[in-house]
Amino acid sequence: MLKKFYILILLFIFLQQSFGQKILTFQDSISTYFDEIKVEANKHQQMWAKNLYGPILLVNPNTRQLFANFPETAAILKQFGEIYSGILPNEINIANTAVNWNGRGWAMIMLPLPVYKQDRLNLLGHELFHVSQPSLGFKLFNTENNHLDQKDGRIYLRLELEALKKAIQTNNGTQKKIHLTNALAFRKYRYLLYPGADTTENLLELNEGIAEYTGLVISGRNKKQNTDHFVQSINSFLSNPTFVRSFAYQTIPIYGYLLDLDNTKNGWNREITIKTNLTDYFTKAFDISIPTDLKKTTDLFLNQYNGKAIISEEKTREEKIKKPIAECKNKFITQSHFELVFEQMNVSFDPRNIMPIEDKGNFYPNIRITDNWGILTVENGALMSSNWDKISVTVPLKNDNKNISGDGWTLELKNGFSVTKNETTGNYELIKK
Repeated sequence: MLKKFYILILLFIFLQQSFGQKILTFQDSISTYFDEIKVEANKHQQMWAKNLYGPILLVNPNTRQLFANFPETAAILKQFGEIYSGILPNEINIANTAVNWNGRGWAMIMLPLPVYKQDRLNLLGHELFHVSQPSLGFKLFNTENNHLDQKDGRIYLRLELEALKKAIQTNNGTQKKIHLTNALAFRKYRYLLYPGADTTENLLELNEGIAEYTGLVISGRNKKQNTDHFVQSINSFLSNPTFVRSFAYQTIPIYGYLLDLDNTKNGWNREITIKTNLTDYFTKAFDISIPTDLKKTTDLFLNQYNGKAIISEEKTREEKIKKPIAECKNKFITQSHFELVFEQMNVSFDPRNIMPIEDKGNFYPNIRITDNWGILTVENGALMSSNWDKISVTVPLKNDNKNISGDGWTLELKNGFSVTKNETTGNYELIKK
């Protein structure tokens, strides 16, 4: 009996030491992440003439546990050495984003962070730029680019990216300029096909493209690592269901990096303002002349970039998505549904899997919205209106006044609101009591 008691004590001590070691190791990792980005942000502060290092929230999306490098004014977070930890309130959406919370602007990043240091720094640098973005004179733009879900929009974006891949992989200056010229020609022809696309794409590139370029520089990758990163990133991007909100992560970092290789254009990013047309800027900076007959020109060299296969693949995709688009329109427009009008909306979603539904809005497979009326969590699809003033889900199946749910969605309703059926339209809606 005594022997068993000793064994239990030893086992307890072993488990206690192991558990304590795991906590210590994890906290050490978090501290290392903060130290890494602090060092690199300081090293690259000449990039924007300021040090981008600032408040960071690393959040576990499953438990909502967070780790911060700064305190917040409400003292929700407890200090453990140089780290602050606590639970993120339920009304705050979790995403890789910039967020204002408890008296500070934060860069929020979801755990786990990437395994490789350069990838971690890239991600942290991107989000820290968003925190400083207003002070740098950049407004936050997240415009819709639904033309990039249409056949020709996708074709000529893919061709542009293929040309950029070749530009990034060659060390021959002449060849590099040829590929850059062709990339920008594909881009210009896309704008010709979709009037207004030059404006909407530019707005998103000024936001996410410049942020991703900032992350790229802060990452500290060498030339070979950058080349491998761009090729891998583009290949991964092309497997996304849609390109409409994530294309800027690919385009501007490559154009900017290639411009950095020209020592005469160091610091080009500080010439950019919210009024800059990035396409025109890069065309001039690379001293490129775009042919006037874009259709004829792009037809001549598209097969250098796997054009035949790309066109065939996009024609097949166009046929395949007709059915899910029709089903979505029927589910969220034709049939009875539940419309939630926004008052003071905050949203988190995956920008890689959106499906535009003609001029009706965009289908989001997964989305979380907080508003004055409560918290909506969607895991089986919802239709966001084109002007972002409301979202539609399927009809409620369960309603106990506070917790409402339907097919793949739940609504935690706040006091002062209720769900009712509009007998005229047949749709459900929120009303204030």
